[in-house]
Amino acid sequence: MTTTLLNHLRSSFAELRAQGLRARDAAARLKLSEGEVLAAHAVSQMSPQAGADSLLATVPLNGDWVAILQGLEAVGPVMALTRNEHIVHEKVGVYRNVSARGPVGLAIGPEIDLRLFLNHWHAGFHVVERTDKGEQHSLQFFDRHGQAVHKVHARAQTSLTALEDLVQRHADPAREVRFTPGRVTPPTDRPDSEIDCLGLGEAWSAMHDTHEFFELLKRFQVGRRQALRLMEGVHTRRTPLLAVDWLLNEAATSGLPIMVFVGNPGCIQIHTGAVQRIEPMGPWLNVLDEGFNLHLRGDAVHESWLVSKPTDDGPVTSIELFDESGELIAMFFGERKPGKPELPAWRELAHSLVGGTPPGNQGQRGSVNPHKEAA
Repeated sequence: MTTTLLNHLRSSFAELRAQGLRARDAAARLKLSEGEVLAAHAVSQMSPQAGADSLLATVPLNGDWVAILQGLEAVGPVMALTRNEHIVHEKVGVYRNVSARGPVGLAIGPEIDLRLFLNHWHAGFHVVERTDKGEQHSLQFFDRHGQAVHKVHARAQTSLTALEDLVQRHADPAREVRFTPGRVTPPTDRPDSEIDCLGLGEAWSAMHDTHEFFELLKRFQVGRRQALRLMEGVHTRRTPLLAVDWLLNEAATSGLPIMVFVGNPGCIQIHTGAVQRIEPMGPWLNVLDEGFNLHLRGDAVHESWLVSKPTDDGPVTSIELFDESGELIAMFFGERKPGKPELPAWRELAHSLVGGTPPGNQGQRGSVNPHKEAA
C-alpha cells in the first residue's frame, strides 16, 4: 500500500472513530478487517511526523502468544475481551496460570478463565489510541483473516510500566503483518441420512464427562447444531428464543451463580458467578456488572436449545444459542466444578424455559443505545 493510501486510510479511520463508531465497525465501513486497519497503523509504516499526528499507533508482536499472556500477570488487573459476530464477553481481572500443550492453551484464574486455540492466532499488536479520556493501551490478537480472537485492555489499576516492559520484550516492529481476505467458517454438515443417529445417541448416553462431547462430534462427523437437532426429544429440546432473557433475569433475581461461555475459533472466555444488572438496550441484551459485562444481539439468536449431557456426577444441563448460519453464539451453565453435581436450582431453571412461559415477568426489551466499548 502506498504512503498516500496509508495516510488516507488512517485519516478515514480516525474520522469514523471520532463519530463514535467502534473500531470493528469503523474497519468494516472501510471494507477492511480490523486487523488490516491496525497493521496499517504500525509505527514501522509511519513517518515520524505521521506517527506523531495519528490518533492510533500499533506495534506488531513477535508471536510468542503464551509468553505474552503469561507476562500479563505482572501487569495487574486488565479487561479481557472475547467476542464473536453477535456477542461480546468482557471480564476484569488478572491473567493467572497460563499454560499450553501444543496449540491448546489455558488461562485459569478466579476472574479470567480462557481456553485458547493458538493455531488460529496469526498476529498481535500493542495498540495505543489517543482519546478524549487520554491514551488507551491494549494488546489485540487476530486470526489470519484479521478477525479478532482476543483483546486485553488496560484499566486504571493496570501497571502501564509493566505493560510497556512486556511489549518491549515481545515487540517486532519490523514484522510485516499480512492478512487473507475472508473469515474462518465451520465445515458444512453432512446430510442427516449419512449420520449414524443410533450410534450417536448411544455414545451420547454413555458419556462420563462433558469434555467427551467434542470427540463424539468428531467421531460421528456431525455438526454441533445438527447433533442437537438429531437428538431432539432424547437429549435436547428447543426453547423459545427469549429463553436467554428469562434465564439472565431469573438468575439475577435469585442470585443463582451461572457460567457463561463465549468464543470464536481462537478463544473461549468464561464467566463464573452471579449476575446482577440485566439491561435490554434496543436489540442488545446486556449484563452490566462490576467486573463482568456481556453484550448479546438478541435478534441474532435463531435457535435456542436445552441440552443435557450425562456425566459421572449426574446430568449437566446447558442452554445453547445459535445464529441463522448454525454458528454457536454462547452457552450457559449453572456454576459447577468437576467432581460435583450441577446445582438443582440451575437444572430447574433451565428446564422451566422449555415450556415458553418466562419465570416471573421478565423478557421485555428496551430501546436505549447499545454499549460503547471499543470492541
